[in-house]
Amino acid sequence: MKRESVIGLEIHLQLKTKTKLFCSCSSDYIGATPNTNVCPVCLAVPGTLPILNDHAVELGVKIGLGLHCSICDNTRFHRKHYFYADLPKAYQITQYEHPIAVGGYVDIFADGKEKRIRIHHLHLEEDAGKLVHPTADGRLTGASYSLVDYNRGGMPLSEIVSEPDMNSAEEAIAYITQIRQLARYLEVSDGEMESGSLRVDVNVSLSNPDGSLGTRVEIKNVNSLRSIERALEYEIARQNKVLDEGGHLVQETRLWDDVAGVTRSMRSKEGERDYRYYVEMDLAPISAGPEYVRKIRESLPEMPWEKLERFTREYSISREESLQLTEQKETADYFEACVSEGAPAAKCANWMRMEVQRILRDLSIGINDFPVPPAELGKLIIKVEKRELSNTQAKDVLAVMVEKKVSLKEAVRLCGISDGRITGPALEEVIRKIFASEQEAVETIKSGNDKKGAKVKFLQGLVMRETRGSADPAEVASLVNCMLN
Repeated sequence: MKRESVIGLEIHLQLKTKTKLFCSCSSDYIGATPNTNVCPVCLAVPGTLPILNDHAVELGVKIGLGLHCSICDNTRFHRKHYFYADLPKAYQITQYEHPIAVGGYVDIFADGKEKRIRIHHLHLEEDAGKLVHPTADGRLTGASYSLVDYNRGGMPLSEIVSEPDMNSAEEAIAYITQIRQLARYLEVSDGEMESGSLRVDVNVSLSNPDGSLGTRVEIKNVNSLRSIERALEYEIARQNKVLDEGGHLVQETRLWDDVAGVTRSMRSKEGERDYRYYVEMDLAPISAGPEYVRKIRESLPEMPWEKLERFTREYSISREESLQLTEQKETADYFEACVSEGAPAAKCANWMRMEVQRILRDLSIGINDFPVPPAELGKLIIKVEKRELSNTQAKDVLAVMVEKKVSLKEAVRLCGISDGRITGPALEEVIRKIFASEQEAVETIKSGNDKKGAKVKFLQGLVMRETRGSADPAEVASLVNCMLN
């Protein structure tokens, strides 16, 4: 029987604040000595009171607006009760009945078509600590006991809960990618799954023959896009197999085992009654009135999907090129700065997508660390357009600009290029290189046995090939003869 997969996602984004959500402890916990970024508040010492981080609220509202949500005024925090060793209060301060943002959407492109994914709500909450499992030899895996690091406890999170609008792993990946891109454009979160600043809980079920939703299963411990794809493919196949064999699915939380490539049952899924929600009386309602929201809305940058459409229209480049250029805000900014020098947009796009990306990959750096300013790259492209440099020469010049961290003018000089030609010391260096690799021909000429000059012409040809035709043949002949004698 054919059943449709129904997928909903809960995305947890760590917000980029200097301090935690309810205390003044540093949020820079990665790499810190365990249990050093802590205080009586985030350790839940009796008698302490939480104080709300206003910046976290502002960042949450930014994301909500970016997702086309309605921002709610006078929202409240609740206590969500459950016991984990890395949750010192034995409850989590979160938003329940009154989230900060509701009813948004995001458009994705997957499976060859565009689709709108509805956002149920976005709420703010604190993160838990982290369990560490050491072994006898000191490695941090495989022990039968756990250590607790509370440095992460209290970090501000925004949880984005989608409607169950996705029907394939490709759609789920496209949705997560779009949310991550938005978070980076808004500069509210790094969105790095590797470091845990973006985490995803996956909810998946199969539709019943009458179109109603089947039993929902939640998958946790999925820490990469590839793992999410694999986990969904496995879980959908598992659920189909159980139903095909006449079995029944149970509502539960399962863990993804990335090594074995399977999901494993963790616990039965709690319901809202199990969490015993009640209002957090130590925190006042959040005031997010129209004027507050208006100021934040006016501060928003151009959204990534808006920039994508503008690039395609304004610069007359393909949608594929625009997608690559707008994937990161920093790359888009670099491209526009390059174009502002007067270089043709299509040529800038091609150089950015080919040569610049190749160099970034080779050096394992991001565009922010690229040593060539966009204005200099723009001027280099203009030189190619004016035929002052060939494409080959321009690539050589760019390589020198990157390696030596010098200006375009200095790189051209170091390459020995004059009016588009390699000359002077740079040309002499090429000739020495050819002589070193063709010592037999050099010795034949010097011994006087090259009566017809075939070997000399052979060496001159190699020099022209090495310079890719950018040297003056007469100068090559003159220098070769001079250096041979």
